[in-house]
Amino acid sequence: MTAGNLTNVELSGENFQLVATDVGGVASAGYLIGITAPFGATMHTVAVARVDGSGHLYREALENLWANFAAEHGSTEGRSLALANVRFDADALNLFVYTKSTVSVRADVIEFVP
Repeated sequence: MTAGNLTNVELSGENFQLVATDVGGVASAGYLIGITAPFGATMHTVAVARVDGSGHLYREALENLWANFAAEHGSTEGRSLALANVRFDADALNLFVYTKSTVSVRADVIEFVP
C-alpha cells in the first residue's frame, strides 16, 4: 500500500521566497535474514528481524531534512514553510544474512510572506 498526500498551493507574484535549496535528509534500517527492494516511490523489505532503525524510513528522512534545515536556517516554529521540488531516492543493500534499506529525500524550502 502506498500512502500519498497532495496539496496545491499557488506560488505567484511575491507571496513566497525561496529560503533554501537542495536540503536533504536520510534514514536507514537494518534487518537480519531478509531482502529489500525499492520499487518506484516505495521500499519493500521482508525479513525475520529488524536490528537497526525504526522502519519508518520516509517519515524519519523528512524529520531529518527539517532538522538539517533548522540547523542551518533557524527554527521552523511559527514560520509558514513548505517543501517544493521534493525528490525521494531509495537504496538497498542485500547480503546473505543482512539487508539494509535507506531512503533519502531532497527538497527546496519556501516560506510564504504576507
